[in-house]
Amino acid sequence: MKTKFLYLTLIFAMMLAACGEKKEAVKGYDLANRDTTAVPGNDFYQYACGGWMASNPLKPEYARFGTFDALREKSQEQVKDLIIELSQKTNPAGSVAQKIGDLYALAMDSTRLNEEGNAPLRPYLEKLIAISDKSQLTAVLADMYHDGISPFFSSYVYADDMNSSLNIFHLMQGGYHMGDRDYYLENDARSQGLRVKYVELIEKLFALSGYSAEEVHKASTAVMKIETQLATVASSREALRDPIANYHKISIDELVKISSDIDWTAYFSALGIKDIKDLNVAQLAPITEVSKILNTYPLEDIKYYLSWNAISTASPYLSDEYSDASFDFYGKTLSGREVKQERWKRSVQVINGSLGEAVGQIYVKKYFPAAAKEKMLNLVHHLQTALGERIADLNWMSDETKAKAQEKLSVFHIKIGYPDKWRDYTSLTINKKESYWENILHSNHFDVDYMLSKFNQPVDKDEWLMTPQTVNAYYNPTTNEICFPAAILQPPFFNFDADDAINYGAIGVVIGHEMTHGFDDQGRQFDKEGNLKDWWTPEDAQGFENRAQVLIDYFNNIIVLDSVHANGRFTLGENIADQGGLQVSWQAYQNTLKDKPAPKSIDGYTGAQRFFLAYATVWAGNIRNEEILRLTKMDPHSLGKWRVDGALPQIDAWYDAFNITPENTMYVPKEKRVAIW
Repeated sequence: MKTKFLYLTLIFAMMLAACGEKKEAVKGYDLANRDTTAVPGNDFYQYACGGWMASNPLKPEYARFGTFDALREKSQEQVKDLIIELSQKTNPAGSVAQKIGDLYALAMDSTRLNEEGNAPLRPYLEKLIAISDKSQLTAVLADMYHDGISPFFSSYVYADDMNSSLNIFHLMQGGYHMGDRDYYLENDARSQGLRVKYVELIEKLFALSGYSAEEVHKASTAVMKIETQLATVASSREALRDPIANYHKISIDELVKISSDIDWTAYFSALGIKDIKDLNVAQLAPITEVSKILNTYPLEDIKYYLSWNAISTASPYLSDEYSDASFDFYGKTLSGREVKQERWKRSVQVINGSLGEAVGQIYVKKYFPAAAKEKMLNLVHHLQTALGERIADLNWMSDETKAKAQEKLSVFHIKIGYPDKWRDYTSLTINKKESYWENILHSNHFDVDYMLSKFNQPVDKDEWLMTPQTVNAYYNPTTNEICFPAAILQPPFFNFDADDAINYGAIGVVIGHEMTHGFDDQGRQFDKEGNLKDWWTPEDAQGFENRAQVLIDYFNNIIVLDSVHANGRFTLGENIADQGGLQVSWQAYQNTLKDKPAPKSIDGYTGAQRFFLAYATVWAGNIRNEEILRLTKMDPHSLGKWRVDGALPQIDAWYDAFNITPENTMYVPKEKRVAIW
């Protein structure tokens, strides 16, 4: 829901020897990961990861499979085992165990789902069909939002960017479901083909939901018109990265002026938000456009559009016919996947989404010892020290701005493993006598109510935005926090028995990456308190922009497939964080070597070489062409290959470690390399 968070899809597989319950010393990099036919200075990614990629071909269910997915599969297996263990017991009604077990059983019961067909959804659609006047639409939109369905726009309650201690209501663009704004607007062959396939999906799902052939055609026409109109006025991916351009705190009276066809006072009242005086409308034009659509389109078209939002939201929780049709578009056409994931994996994802912290509390007791949290915290502090040293040594930044940067770094809020306070699921109802879809609605109500209860309340900076079993990490600018859930901090991926070079090259870079997000093109615009506030001198801000432009131009020149280029502007924040993570962790690693003998070579590789080999292995993976194109459109991270071959040419230590010379194709002259942090 909160799109601003600077997530890093980080999974670091160091290819260490498996530990399981037994703790054993590991040396780190697995020589089988290499492709020694590749030249390190021409294609380091292939050299470091080619063997891994050859021995880990894409599974039919994946559009991309890498070390991230390997760890994610491990976490899914662990959660599945926990759920099954709970399900085999007699659990008291209303207990967390009962809710987890019953929801999982509903998700797994394909026989019941297929027998029910569209029956669970029909009552919902009948309510939408029964709308007889546009004056009813405000109440309908509020009801749908409460159900976890967001036609026309997105919204959430979270910190005010300019007063980060207080939660306010935010409105954002949304309401189009093909996957990206440009798919509606561009006229290349792929985009045109996607639109054809998307119309087929709409018509297939409306037909499954009981609509006549004539209604199906009318519905797809209306949906495409409305979604295209919303996409036409939507901000670009690049524009969404500018926090100032996406902050418009206005009064309710001003909101009514730009979007008068929604009774906003009644809307917020229906959500339980009383006496709202102002809110942030992140993108003004799309909200104005909603009013135009409601005013000009026939009620019948609007009802078809609302029904499509309900159908597409419900499809994963209905019969196989629904989920198969959705997969044909979102899985096969968009990403190139060949088959759906096994039902148990999809079911585990739903449990993690609905009762995530309840599962997480059980998960950490079994899989994350307290000692690991302490070790990780110590490593984070080492990286903090290294970043502070690098800031102090910057030759392009004034002392005034350096002091502010050091203040911000010193008060990072660090979250490791799991929250200190767990979420209460008492008011969530899961009833196995009801359909899977009805229980998903219960879960959505619970989550929306939980979020709305924060309105006009102080921001809880101890709240976690990920569950402990999530294989990911993040930096959040409004709380100035870095978070590393437990699932990515277990052997063999977080293992202090491994060589220091390996650990600093993998998890050390990950930590440095998240820290650097606090100072990337977005994060640098927030102060130490998490407020959107300019703390830079004009000269230093320009110096940052000049250096960032070097990275933008460098990545813009990368061809990801055929004639398609990477998007250096869109991926700038993650590219800055990758580069910063490497520089900071390398310095932290060098700090560990002070006044000590140089580390011995292992399998012929020096400590410096093992550092960079470990980093590359983090991003080892195979990917389908369709997914390359989709992620280049939608993902602010560079593709795995370019997180290696795009980042390392800017790092001086990599040249020294592998003797990279001007004869190598990855070589960038020293005066053209960029160092920001």
